[in-house]
Amino acid sequence: MRYLHTMVRVTDLDASLHFYSTLFGLVETRRYENEKGRYTLVFLAADEDAESSRSNGAPSLELTYNWDPEEYSGGRNFGHLAYEVDDIYATCQKLMDNGITINRPPRDGHMAFVRSPDGISIEILQKGANLPSTEPWASMANTGSW
Repeated sequence: MRYLHTMVRVTDLDASLHFYSTLFGLVETRRYENEKGRYTLVFLAADEDAESSRSNGAPSLELTYNWDPEEYSGGRNFGHLAYEVDDIYATCQKLMDNGITINRPPRDGHMAFVRSPDGISIEILQKGANLPSTEPWASMANTGSW
């Protein structure tokens, strides 16, 4: 397992980049804009982690900017932790076997979401290429929000 990133939702991307980059000293390592989803993802890393963040995506801070105005309260601006695993199906099965609800099953062999006992959302990503879609995961419905 490998730590990937922590996601934080921001309401003003320019002000957030000014804080995290200009004032705090993190460097932008990659950016992804999704017109269909109407959001921008900006990944930042500490100076000493920048090369690793660029080459293998970790460790990073992910700023998520939703283009449509939204007010975040009650900690909603904190998004999730993200970890990469060798076998997403085995990881999810182990969690399920121990009473953990899979909020977003790994139907595509790539991504799943679970929650910690304290309600922290955790994104689980398959290392490397997606695993082939397989049952029972392929037909599972979401059991909640992540």
